[in-house]
Amino acid sequence: MKKFIFIPLLFCIPIFAFSQKDTWDLQRCVDYALSHNISVRQSDVQERLSAIQLKQSKAMQIPTLNLNSQAGENFGRYINPTTNQFATNKSFSQTLSLQSGITLFNFFNQQHSIKSAEAQDQANKYDIERAKNDVALNVAAAYLQYLLSLEQVNIAKGQIALSQQQLNLTNKQVAAGSLPELNSAQLESQLATDSSTFITNKATMNQNKLQLLALLNLSADADFNVSLPDLENIPLEPLSEMQPQDIYRTALFNQFQQKVDSLNLLSAKEAAKSARAAMYPSLRMAGSIGSNYANSYKQAYGFSYGKQMFDANISEFVGLSLDIPIFNNRQSHSSYERAKANITSAQLTQEKNNQTLQQNIYTAYNNAETGIQNYNANTKGESYAAYAYELAQKRYDIGMMSTSDYLISQNNLYTAKMNKASAHYEYIFRLKVLEFYKYNHIRL
Repeated sequence: MKKFIFIPLLFCIPIFAFSQKDTWDLQRCVDYALSHNISVRQSDVQERLSAIQLKQSKAMQIPTLNLNSQAGENFGRYINPTTNQFATNKSFSQTLSLQSGITLFNFFNQQHSIKSAEAQDQANKYDIERAKNDVALNVAAAYLQYLLSLEQVNIAKGQIALSQQQLNLTNKQVAAGSLPELNSAQLESQLATDSSTFITNKATMNQNKLQLLALLNLSADADFNVSLPDLENIPLEPLSEMQPQDIYRTALFNQFQQKVDSLNLLSAKEAAKSARAAMYPSLRMAGSIGSNYANSYKQAYGFSYGKQMFDANISEFVGLSLDIPIFNNRQSHSSYERAKANITSAQLTQEKNNQTLQQNIYTAYNNAETGIQNYNANTKGESYAAYAYELAQKRYDIGMMSTSDYLISQNNLYTAKMNKASAHYEYIFRLKVLEFYKYNHIRL
């Protein structure tokens, strides 16, 4: 599975937009992307092609039936088709035949071919689901990044309001002569810094929005509104119930990529059996019925078209044919060797993907464990920073703290809020990644 940043947690989040008409929650985004994504549509085309191949393989068990007719004028010396004698006069003739044939036994060549096609078709169906999962995860990642940037913009906006409020109070005190003008200058500088940070955060938010719109194939100026969710109400499965070794054992059977790999290996094995069977004799039965007409025969014996074609000249055939491959420029042997190589390739692909899956699960577990610790630490950090700022505000108001020290406390609180927001989103994301590996879908 591919790695994503801030992936699937928003499937668990109820989103309430500013207006019902233009609301885009995550589910709507995913549904829209799935119906417009090119990768999903390409996977669907591949599945339809494999379904066609499966139908063709099954149809090979049905007898063939072909109708042939030929008509024309004969000139010069030729063999009359009705008399089998040489003739020289100009004559019109027509032949009509119906042939049928069926393979009676070919060492189960066709049966193995059908099993291979069935496995490949099912693998392609699972591959569609895998592609849908990839799209959903990408959309969720972009959606969450956009929501996080929205929250960061709101925090930066609050920082500007706080600095502006403090600047207004300080300006009054400077005007009254109770504080030096240096205090106002320092707060003016802080306000400018906060404004610059807000502009940067807003630009990041707009860029994240554009990336999300691009994933949805929506215009850059599309009416697109979301709101920040209540992260505290997101249902999360306890980390203690998501042990990596248990998740890995389950994921080996429920992840779509692993299902695709297993079916591709089965398809390769059946294809090899089919290729090997093609090296052995095959027994076929064939039959035909035909007739012909010649106007020279009509002139000689008075037989009409209907009399000749449907009575006098009817011929029938039924027989068996045995095809024994002896030497065909190594075509059969080469096909079998390629089929065996495909088995090895499928086995290596399966082994590689299983190793990647195990590594991703254990990494996700370690990241989730770290994420919980970071979130708890940042929550405490914000609490202490808020308390420290409250004390600093009181000391600054009575003139017992310099503006520089006050601004340090204010900036510490701002940084703590930003860190907590990022840690909260990341903590939820990392748990949701584990849930995804465990259940093979995003739990709403």
